[in-house]
Amino acid sequence: MSASSGPAAGTAAEGAAAPLHPLLAGGREYPFVTLDRRRDALAPPGVRIINFGIGDPREETPAFIRRTLAESVPAMSSYPASAGRPELRAACAAWLARRFGVTADPERHVLPANGTKEAVFTLALAVVDPAADQRVVVIPTPAYPVYEAGARFAGAEVHLVPLRSEDGWMFDPGRVPDEVWRRTALLWLNSPHNPTGATLGRDALARVHALARRHGFWIAADEAYAEVYFDVVPPSMLEIGFDHVLSLHTLSKRSAMTGYRSGFMCGDARLIDALRRFRPNLGVATPDFVQAAAIAAWNDDAHPAEQRARYAAKRGILLEHFAARGWTVEASTASFYLWMRAPGGDDVAFVERLLAVGVVAMPGSFLGPGGEGFVRWALVPTPEDCRAAVARLAEVAA
Repeated sequence: MSASSGPAAGTAAEGAAAPLHPLLAGGREYPFVTLDRRRDALAPPGVRIINFGIGDPREETPAFIRRTLAESVPAMSSYPASAGRPELRAACAAWLARRFGVTADPERHVLPANGTKEAVFTLALAVVDPAADQRVVVIPTPAYPVYEAGARFAGAEVHLVPLRSEDGWMFDPGRVPDEVWRRTALLWLNSPHNPTGATLGRDALARVHALARRHGFWIAADEAYAEVYFDVVPPSMLEIGFDHVLSLHTLSKRSAMTGYRSGFMCGDARLIDALRRFRPNLGVATPDFVQAAAIAAWNDDAHPAEQRARYAAKRGILLEHFAARGWTVEASTASFYLWMRAPGGDDVAFVERLLAVGVVAMPGSFLGPGGEGFVRWALVPTPEDCRAAVARLAEVAA
């Protein structure tokens, strides 16, 4: 029977419905997809969009990195090793020593990842037994949405902890009951924080680390923005200790390499060993030519300083306008985000007014409990587009 003469889709003739994972059957839409739909519906036709919504830097990847990539593409392709090249692990360990003053063994403590998004999503699969009592994943919110998605697909029980303005948007572990900590397998701790730009100091990190030791859970320290700061240099959880810790780092923000998909994990030797055994099943090995570019990037400390200067300039353009309008920015001491209190209090309504002039920003409520009433601005457009956006914002009612 030809496709054109067959039964219509959805009829009984198709037989019994095949199953889908319940999280894929009418589950919550990914926030950036929701934002894209709002943009398509509300942005005026013919107006060029200036997008502060997603953290994808519009900066050129440094020429020496692009050149290294091009020169490293082989004539004959081979499968890369999921554990990565020894030279890459050594470059990552050397950068950790320069940046944080910690000593990591490239063989025991370091493992490459394809960016960090896939590592974020799959980590709960490696550490959570959904049948065990200790199956809770604790997530301070608002947050990068993949933390929760990965936990739920792994069958974990998720415990969300809304962050608060009065705490400076910093995670307070005392707000989590001991009964929850006792059943916790994994805590996601993001500093500098997306979306608020808040940064935890060493004392706060040490307090969390002591809890992990006491209750026996893993700390996933997402430190993707560790190289994007303006005044205070953010510390790493690795400075407190390697045990019970997995620190995640990426070249996406540091080196404007979002499309290269290259990062690494570092931490507890027991967990790294488990991930070495787990990850070959996932098919996530980084291509060798991308690893070559990553080696060049991690070995250079000059270009991240240049990136910071660019972000600082764009940050200044927006902060000056926000101050002139009486729009309040909170936290935002690091990362390339500005966390702004929504004028009028309704973050979605305010973003819809922005969309009407072709400017995109992220409603805080899209990123989870605690984000209501705030808007995240990603400092990723060019300086010229930042100035153009400011001109358009004059048309937006407070």
